[in-house]
Order: sequence, then structure tokens, then C-alpha cells
Amino acid sequence: MLEKPIAIYRLVFILAALVMPAKAEIIPANYHKIAIENNIPTTIFYAVALAESGHKIKVGRYRPWPWTLNVAGIPRRYPTRNAAYNGLIFFLQQGVKSIDIGIMQINWRYHHNKLGTPWHALEPIHNTRTGARILNDEYKKTGEWKQAIGRYHSPGQKPMQKKRALNYANRVIKHIQRIKH
Repeated sequence: MLEKPIAIYRLVFILAALVMPAKAEIIPANYHKIAIENNIPTTIFYAVALAESGHKIKVGRYRPWPWTLNVAGIPRRYPTRNAAYNGLIFFLQQGVKSIDIGIMQINWRYHHNKLGTPWHALEPIHNTRTGARILNDEYKKTGEWKQAIGRYHSPGQKPMQKKRALNYANRVIKHIQRIKH
């Protein structure tokens, strides 16, 4: 009697292995915790982090990178928090305000009050939690995850902003497909 359920589980496992991408990403525990705290599906949340700051750290491994700044559309990855902080301070002193910061690439111009100080903005857990709150706020406005994802990146209502939001949401969906559920 037990053999039938075991056979079904084996079949499901084999099918999942065939359907799942060979280099499936596993979601780290902190992303699960923060997603649950903010009522966000974990795969969506982690896929947003991958879309925002992800890069290859080893052959076949793709991870969000906490020491990332995006200035004028150019991503800059730093080896340490101190190096990223020095870069952030440099750009702020130059008068640049539109800088995306950290794992979740939170824009300083629009969200500096949520990020706190430049040093605090680069603290990975704080940055990730702040991004989760912003994503959840967009979901509350739209009631639909694909729209919320797009608005996380481009919340405006002009046609080009809406197009950027849709393109971004589609990019996040591709990341979702790489995540091991």
C-alpha cells in the first residue's frame, strides 16, 4: 500500500528534475524570512533581488550583490561595503541624487528617507527589508503581482514608464523560472 505513494513521489521528483533548469537558484534563508514578513511570495521577492543586483559569482551561480550602485544607468559593483560607501559618498558629493543602492537597488532620490544614511542604505538586511516594503506597497496599490513588480522598477504612468515596467516585470519572471521552488 505504501509503494504506490512512494512511486508517485519518485515520478513527481523525476518530472520536476526534467522541467527545472539545470542551474536552478536556491533562495537563501534571509529572503524567505523577509518575504514572509512582508507578505510577498518568496520566489517573486528573490527574483526581484536577482533582477536588481544579481551577477555571476562563480560558474553557474548567480546571486544578488549587496555592494552595487547604479549611477546614470551604469551598474557599479564594489568588492566591499566600505568601497561601495566611498563610491556612494563620491557621487552624492558630486550632486548626483538618482543612485540605485544595494541588493534591491533602491533609488536614493525617491527613497532616501526610508534608506537612512548612506552607510545604513548599504546594510544588506536593511536594504532588503526596505525593498520588500516598497514592493509590498506597490502590490497594495495594484492588487496584482506582475504590475507591482513592474512598478517597483518604474512606478510612473507615462507610456514609456509603463513600457519599462512591463519589460522589467518580464525580466523578473525569467528569473522566477530559474528559482528552485
